[in-house]
Amino acid sequence: MLAGITYFQAIVMGILQGATELFPVSSLGHGVLVPGLLGWTNLVNSQSHSESFFLAFIVGLHVGTAVALIVFYWRTWKNLLASLGPQSSLVRQRGVRMTWALNDPATDPDYRTLFLLVIATIPVGIIGLAFEHKLRVLFVKPLSAAIFLTINGVIMGAGELLRRKRARHAASVTLRTLSPLSAVGVGTSQIAALFAGISRSGVTIVSGLGAGMDHEESANFAFLLATPVILLAGLLKVPDLFGPLGSGVLGQSLVGALFAAVTAYLSVKFLTRWFHSKTLWPFAIYSLVVGVACIIRFS
Repeated sequence: MLAGITYFQAIVMGILQGATELFPVSSLGHGVLVPGLLGWTNLVNSQSHSESFFLAFIVGLHVGTAVALIVFYWRTWKNLLASLGPQSSLVRQRGVRMTWALNDPATDPDYRTLFLLVIATIPVGIIGLAFEHKLRVLFVKPLSAAIFLTINGVIMGAGELLRRKRARHAASVTLRTLSPLSAVGVGTSQIAALFAGISRSGVTIVSGLGAGMDHEESANFAFLLATPVILLAGLLKVPDLFGPLGSGVLGQSLVGALFAAVTAYLSVKFLTRWFHSKTLWPFAIYSLVVGVACIIRFS
């Protein structure tokens, strides 16, 4: 073990990343809490360093998770990207030119969805580039992660209560009818996930519910939004993995990424079915119980 991480730890962290990145319980939070609970001081201590092998290792896990999302949604992404052509499928059927007017009936729904994804990703992209590393170093401590995980549970519980109240008075919004302003609001909520313990998918789904979407639409939008963010976060730091920081962890990173990819694929497959008819309540309760228990443990 040259750089402080074993292959067993890499496998565990890969499975953990693949599951908790998509299950609304925070991958970053669990990436801090689980090593602390297992007594893996080599990982706990390295996470708070401004430069460490662990941050290089995480790069591989993020790329593996993003690849799994791309594979799962490949048909969707194929259609979205195809809408950038001279004529979209819907436009060809109607024999009219594609338009930038998002509310124009002639606008290809795939084109509109892609536009919403792009503008919704901009806020978290800017803030992430500026502050992600600083926040990671500052808050990747077990007690902080436990507190934010508890807050994560509160956010999801509050989101469900507000959704129940709203559902009585308004019809559900879909991606085809979601306004650009609402899309930006949903995307901006991902910024909260820069704090270890707050789930990216959790806050995004809650924001989607607040915008009027149902659970299934919100979850799919959240997973599509997460794909470019997770992929770019990994790819931008790939040089770290192949530089001095990655010395001794390249093999572990590849193994971890493989397990992260497989677990992420199974997770998103399960969750897209789950949110077809179920809610965030089990994840909210889990976050509250585990968060409070870990606050007591690490206080």
